[in-house]
Amino acid sequence: MSRNPHQGPNEAGDGTATHPPLRFGYGTNGLADLRLDDALALLADLGYDGVGLTLDHMHLDPLADDLAARTRSLARRLDTLGLGVTVETGARYVLDPRRKHGPSLLDPDPEDRARRTGLLVRAVDVAAELGAHAVHCFSGVPPAGTDEDTAWKRLAEALGPVLDAAAIAGVPLAVEPEPGHLLATLADFHTLRRTLGDPEHLGLTLDIGHCQCLEPLSPADCVRAAAPWLRHVQIEDMRRGVHEHLPFGDGEIDFPPVLEALAATGYQGLTVVELPRHSHAGPHFAERSLPFLRRAAPAPPRTHRSGEPSATH
Repeated sequence: MSRNPHQGPNEAGDGTATHPPLRFGYGTNGLADLRLDDALALLADLGYDGVGLTLDHMHLDPLADDLAARTRSLARRLDTLGLGVTVETGARYVLDPRRKHGPSLLDPDPEDRARRTGLLVRAVDVAAELGAHAVHCFSGVPPAGTDEDTAWKRLAEALGPVLDAAAIAGVPLAVEPEPGHLLATLADFHTLRRTLGDPEHLGLTLDIGHCQCLEPLSPADCVRAAAPWLRHVQIEDMRRGVHEHLPFGDGEIDFPPVLEALAATGYQGLTVVELPRHSHAGPHFAERSLPFLRRAAPAPPRTHRSGEPSATH
């Protein structure tokens, strides 16, 4: 049975909405005590669709001399395991062993800002080799004594080469609003987008917990508001006003409306569990998280024996 050419891409033949199933992943920053291959095998065995790969010294070191060869090998391994991937760049000490997340895109020293820009350009190259659906990044915290206008100018200038690389590679850059950073909210993302002239390859990482933490909208409404720019999703539980990533059920988020809203957007990137501070028990939380998300997600459309979606409820 062919689809009516006049019906929407997420619409069944009877006019009811249908949504492709959500694809769930788990972040390697929550599996930091495992070798990368062990972490990937675990996620595949548990039934995850993909992985949020944080470039870091214990997994895929972005500063290693053999990065290109290791990336090619990893691409083959991901393909064998059937795992999709997003490249994430939130490693705490990958550039500086003394400064958490330093240097940032906002540092006063131009050479330091260039180091962070260079890391992100390298992440784009890795993502292109892996077939990743996005590269994640964040702005950083404004250094003491830096006025807001200067900070926004530095951010825009530092991201220029990254966006150029993303356009060449065809991999979107997905900037994450992060509590306490210069770019902390959805409104701040739109400030950056307008400042840069709304470049095609600039997208958004939406962290569902951060929505609960500080956005004026509910997490489900945040998803709907973010939909046109959504390129990557991170997910965990959280409480209002407290930036602490929590296992599912330990916070305040009502997840079924959030995942229904996400499915309704047609988003087909990965929705990645983000529990970096629970890495000491990463396998346990990886095993717990996927069944929780599947129970909370909207049910897939019923199908006839032919495999076509059913028009009945």
